[in-house]
Amino acid sequence: MASAVETAGAPQLGDGAAEGAPVLLTGLPRQRGDAAAPVADAPPAALVAAAVAPTPAPTPARRSRPRPWLLLPTPTGTPFTFCYAVLLVGTSLYADHGDPSVVSALLQGSSTDVVHLAQAPLLVLVASALWSAGGLLSGYALAFLFVLTALERRIGGVRSAAVFFGGHALATLATELPVGFSVAAGGLPDSSLHRLDYGISFGVMTCVGALAGLLPAWLRWPLLVAGGYQVLSGLLDYADPMTDWGHALSLALGITAWPLLRYWRAQRSGPAPLLGDLGHPALRPGRAV
Repeated sequence: MASAVETAGAPQLGDGAAEGAPVLLTGLPRQRGDAAAPVADAPPAALVAAAVAPTPAPTPARRSRPRPWLLLPTPTGTPFTFCYAVLLVGTSLYADHGDPSVVSALLQGSSTDVVHLAQAPLLVLVASALWSAGGLLSGYALAFLFVLTALERRIGGVRSAAVFFGGHALATLATELPVGFSVAAGGLPDSSLHRLDYGISFGVMTCVGALAGLLPAWLRWPLLVAGGYQVLSGLLDYADPMTDWGHALSLALGITAWPLLRYWRAQRSGPAPLLGDLGHPALRPGRAV
């Protein structure tokens, strides 16, 4: 027979409880075998429904629609390329339909030959880039639209202008100065000092080489192959070797500027945001936390 202390410390069975039923401790909700748990201890119905509800499938990321109009210059998106293209359209139309004597005089005054470079280098370097040799349908005029637009959208208008005119000026000086030295040394006739030289091809080829460094590999190498093919075909034809060597130099200048161009693009796009976790938004540098 159990003592009184043992009887008081043991849990008591209810009147209707079976002899072999599990013993339940009061104060601990949802015990195993607790068939008659109080209704107040049960979780709310909303929580139960949320717990058993199936997890919704993640929404697939919305694919951005192609926007082909971004390949062409716009007044707000690419103001430098747009304004320059309008200027080239005007000069090309005047060269085709203006007074031939006036057009010839303007082209001669804009030529970056040795004589004009010695007299007014800055003026002729700028003026020679206002004309498109071959007209609006030439290959370099069409490349100007697409290449300059893509470059300006990545590094901005001021820097695109620096790349274009920097390549135009350096390639022009690198091809014309040796002509002056050759004439002074007696290797070329004096008529080489008045050679007609104008157009946008040097600047365009520099931008082709520069843009290739900012594109993914599947676009970079086809663009370089196209530019290299244009250079090699001109050198093999040997129709205008000085200009063709200028195209090769222009393409090389754009390629050597890749580190600077990528630095400019990183400055323009800004640093990448810090990755957040669930319940904490991503942090951007410079924002107060």
